[in-house]
Amino acid sequence: MSAATTRSRTPDRLCAEAVDLAREAAEEAAYPGVVGEHVSAISEGDRVVTHFFECKEPGYRGWRWAVTVARASRAKFVTLSETVLLPGTDALLAPEWVPWSERLRPGDMGPGDLLPTEADDLRLEPGFTGEDTPPPNSAVSEEMAERVSVSGELAELVEAEDAEITGGPPSSLPAAPLRGSIVSVAEELGMRRARVLSRYGLHVAADRWEDSFGAKTPMAQAAPAACVSCGFLVRLGGSLGQAFGVCANEFGPADGHVVSLSYGCGGHSEAAVMPKPPVPSQPVVDEFQVDPMPLRPAADSGSVSVGAGAAEDLGHS
Repeated sequence: MSAATTRSRTPDRLCAEAVDLAREAAEEAAYPGVVGEHVSAISEGDRVVTHFFECKEPGYRGWRWAVTVARASRAKFVTLSETVLLPGTDALLAPEWVPWSERLRPGDMGPGDLLPTEADDLRLEPGFTGEDTPPPNSAVSEEMAERVSVSGELAELVEAEDAEITGGPPSSLPAAPLRGSIVSVAEELGMRRARVLSRYGLHVAADRWEDSFGAKTPMAQAAPAACVSCGFLVRLGGSLGQAFGVCANEFGPADGHVVSLSYGCGGHSEAAVMPKPPVPSQPVVDEFQVDPMPLRPAADSGSVSVGAGAAEDLGHS
C-alpha cells in the first residue's frame, strides 16, 4: 500500500491545533527571531501533522521550517516528532553537484594544484611491457639463486652483518629492480615512465590541437602559406611530429603553441620578404678633362660660340 493511501485527508484536530508546540520546536532549532509566520499544516497520516513556518534567516529565501507532531491512539497529548528546514517552491537552491572531473576546464590549475589521473585512464598505457621475471638460465633467476645459495648458518651471519650496516634486514629495505629486467633496462636508459600516451590519448590531443590551431581556423584560411614551409616552425618528435610542430615566432598568434602543419598566419617567414633598400653608387669626379663652355650663341643655331680672344684666354690654340 502506498504512502498516499495511508494519509488521512482530514488532519487530526489536536495535532493541527499544536501550533505553539511546533513554533517552540522550530525556535529551539533555529536562531531566535528567524522563525516567521505559520504558513500551513498538512496531514502526514493518522494523527500525524506537519506545520510549516516562514524562515527569515538571510540566505534562505523561500525556505520553511517543517515541524512534525504526532499523537498516540486515544492519547490527549501531542508530542514532537521531527524539526527540519525544507526548501519551498521558490527557494534559492544550490546548483546540482557535478564531480570535479567534469567541472575541470583548461586553465583551471594553479600553482600547487594536483591533478590526479585514474589508474584506468584511457589516455594512458603502460610505459613498458613484458614480464619482469628473468629466464630460468639467467644469473639473477630464482633457480640459479637456489643453486648458489649459501648454507643456513652463513646466510644468518650475512643477514646480521647487513642489519648492522643498514639498520634493518635487507627484506625491509626498498626493493630495487632486478638486474637484467625490462624495468631496470628502461630505468638505465632513462625511459622508465610508468605510463605513456595511448593511441586514444594521441588522437584526443591531436583533435584538440587541430581545433585550436588547425587548417579550418579563420587565421589559417586567410594565411598566405602553411606552417609546414615556415622557418619559425619547430618540429615535434615521435608520431605527432608528422602533423604538428611548435611555433617560435614571437609576433605570431600561436607563439609557443602546438600548431598543425597545415595551419598558417600572416607571420610566415617566407610570405612577405622585405627587399633590401637600394644603395646609391659613389659619385665619379673626372679632373682630367675640360668641357667646353660656349659663351656666345651661333648665328645659325642660336648657340653660344667662343671668339678667338676668348679662346686664347681659355688656353685654346
